Amino acid sequence: MDESIYRLISFSGFFLVAFIAWVTGSRQRVNVKTIIGSMALAWVLGALTFWLSWSRSALQWINDVLVAILTASHKGALFLFGPLALGPGQTMPDGSPSIGFILAFQVFPSVIFFSAVISGLYYLGIMQAVVRFFARIFYRLLTLSGAESLSAAANIFVGIESGLTIHPYLMKMTRSELLTLMTCMMATVASTVMGIYIIALRDIFPQIAGHLISASLISIPCAVIASKLSLPEQKVPETLGELPEADTDTEKPSNVMVALFTGGSQGVKMAVGIATVLIVVLGLEALVDLALAKSFGQNISVQTLLGWLTVPFSALLGLRPEEWQLAGQILGSRFIETEVSAYFALAQAQITDPVPFTQRSIIILTYALCGFVHLASLGIFIGGLTALAPARAHDITVIGGRALWTAFLATVLTGCIAGALVMV
Repeated sequence: MDESIYRLISFSGFFLVAFIAWVTGSRQRVNVKTIIGSMALAWVLGALTFWLSWSRSALQWINDVLVAILTASHKGALFLFGPLALGPGQTMPDGSPSIGFILAFQVFPSVIFFSAVISGLYYLGIMQAVVRFFARIFYRLLTLSGAESLSAAANIFVGIESGLTIHPYLMKMTRSELLTLMTCMMATVASTVMGIYIIALRDIFPQIAGHLISASLISIPCAVIASKLSLPEQKVPETLGELPEADTDTEKPSNVMVALFTGGSQGVKMAVGIATVLIVVLGLEALVDLALAKSFGQNISVQTLLGWLTVPFSALLGLRPEEWQLAGQILGSRFIETEVSAYFALAQAQITDPVPFTQRSIIILTYALCGFVHLASLGIFIGGLTALAPARAHDITVIGGRALWTAFLATVLTGCIAGALVMV
């Protein structure tokens, strides 16, 4: 089939997925201006990413910067862990070879280093200025409340920490605002963990770093589309008509080195958290797989079941029919195994599968997987927001389940945009 047909399928899939968000939601009257503005912004950002040479050059520059940071983080890992920190095929200066891929020693140091760098940028005021810039864009173009705009902009760069930017307003946020907040949290990825995805795919997708930034940015208006179609705003938000200042109650580090050390410590906690989630979740999945195999046969597993459920979305993304099943398994596995495992599964499939994905399909799946759409993150975000606003625990918990669904739809919308616009 001609590739233009697949692009048309991706384009049509975008609107079908948006319709699914509305059908599976409250089906109330939507704010047309917000939906149209979000769709326009999402497609404009997609066109800037894939069609304009200067924007591609900017993405390449961002890619090179992130890869340079990742390379710098590798030096400390080599000093601490020696050959254990070497990727497959690499050697130490003394000739000691790598013993193969070990996620804990080759990936987690980058999480710690990225976290320290982001903390340093916050101390210098650079990140706040960037977040404020994007917040103004979302506030003006998407007609969101000020609190929604500020938290959405923060989600381009951080995860649960974005809740801190609007801490004073959480108690009075409407249910629709809460859904948008949590959808944005799960439909994007924090810059502190991007190193993991870069390591997973840089061999098969050299421009991965720049595109992860682009995917996280496009996912914001897509998250607004999915959340506002699922649960349209029916009340008047407290911060409608104003862009509030970010919460500044948190004590600022005394100097940049303290900020770097604090960020690095947070990165250690994050790395431990990721490791804990992977050990617990993958272990539980193995137990469930064992029970399913004993009950229904060796070919039934959690990943297989989730893969079947997500195959229709593989088709809507505009992938080739022969890719639907494997793509569905990768997309479905993310709900349990997290996007970390899904990105590595995508890279492994490209190496071992007899019919590997095309470069266009890799780009689509890279965009569609770019989000914290899994049960572990749901628990983290519910717990984090509940700690900030204990009186809203019931609303946050109930809306969290819906946010997992709308965040998944948002990442599929992002993948559809990539599929419709990418030229390879």
